[in-house]
Amino acid sequence: MNVLKNYAFTLLLLLGILTGGVCGIIFGEDASIVKPVGDVFLNMMFVLIVPLVFFSVSSSICNMKQSGMVGRVIGSILFVFLLMAVVAAVVAYIFTLLYNPLGGIDQAEVLKDLPAQQVKGLSTGEIFVNTFTVSDFQLLFTKSNLLPLIIFSIFLGLATSLIGEKGKPVSDLLNAATNVILKMMNIIMLAAPIGLGCYFADTVGKLGGQILSGYMHVFLLYLMLTVFSFFVLNSLYVFIAGGKSGFVIFWKNIITPSLMAIATSSSAACIPVNIEASKRMGVSSGIAETVIPLGTNIHKDGSVMAGVLKVVFLFTIFGHELTDSSNMFAIIGMALLVGAVMGAVPSGGMTGELLICSVFGFSPQLAGTLLIISAIVDIPATLLNSTGNVVGAVLVARLTEGKEWVKKKLP
Repeated sequence: MNVLKNYAFTLLLLLGILTGGVCGIIFGEDASIVKPVGDVFLNMMFVLIVPLVFFSVSSSICNMKQSGMVGRVIGSILFVFLLMAVVAAVVAYIFTLLYNPLGGIDQAEVLKDLPAQQVKGLSTGEIFVNTFTVSDFQLLFTKSNLLPLIIFSIFLGLATSLIGEKGKPVSDLLNAATNVILKMMNIIMLAAPIGLGCYFADTVGKLGGQILSGYMHVFLLYLMLTVFSFFVLNSLYVFIAGGKSGFVIFWKNIITPSLMAIATSSSAACIPVNIEASKRMGVSSGIAETVIPLGTNIHKDGSVMAGVLKVVFLFTIFGHELTDSSNMFAIIGMALLVGAVMGAVPSGGMTGELLICSVFGFSPQLAGTLLIISAIVDIPATLLNSTGNVVGAVLVARLTEGKEWVKKKLP
């Protein structure tokens, strides 16, 4: 019963998307009659993205600094998180080259009904400057400049925490505002099954079965990535960390955290069981109680892999060459950013999707198309996000304590 309760919203969301897809196929372009409903939902989400990013990122940096989490092991933690995220992105990229979900689509047919790509027409240096910065303060607060806003929010959070007690009023304001915006987001998301269903009905009605088939192939590809990452990559990581003994101890204790992730579809809900599992594996309390909560916020390998699929999805539709060296680094780099953004912004809606569109110059309206990918891969992504933090704790223990960490649990 609890499992059904935890999955109720996800099931309703998938049901809404599926219903919209079926209606789009049946009614064709006549399904556009429900497009205004989808547009209303998307616009309500759009207006919350900027305040959500601003308040949540700033407050999380404040809280991290003030709680004393910046300690001796932080360097090892960040190294492990970055390494695992890069590996996840590279693996996902290779998989998409071997099996592109949209490999056989008719691009001309799909493009005629999609919002056009916004070509920037700038030099590489100008694109770099405009991606990370803006020329005026007011330009920060638009959904087209999310990355500069994130950077500004990080600096605001650091500055607030560094001035100590004098910054407490600002810190309290940031925390309170974050909670208010999150509650607003939760309220709006109640309409997601209907809003996304209507949006998808219009999209499928215009594009026919090609885009629907593409989503099915995305889901199949993500399942393959999940199996490979969960069993192969995790086994490799724990073997490096603790040899055969570490391998056995890890798989003996990871079952419960895995089932918890699948049953709740929430990385945050898995924090207690992940900490307990890490301790049973031999990871010290200090490392487990730092790595797991921090990783829940900034380390999400499942989201990184989904980010690769989203960028490849748009690149394929618009005819970008995936094997070009600059595009390869752009895809992997964007996936890392998407994983960090989705971790730093709880319940961030389409934050990662808008970031992809803004950096690569795609129309913001395409964020809804990418948000559907997030919905269909949510459960396997949560499994990778959540259990990846346990693996991270094991690797940090190896870096800070050597192989001694695993001997705590040997007979």
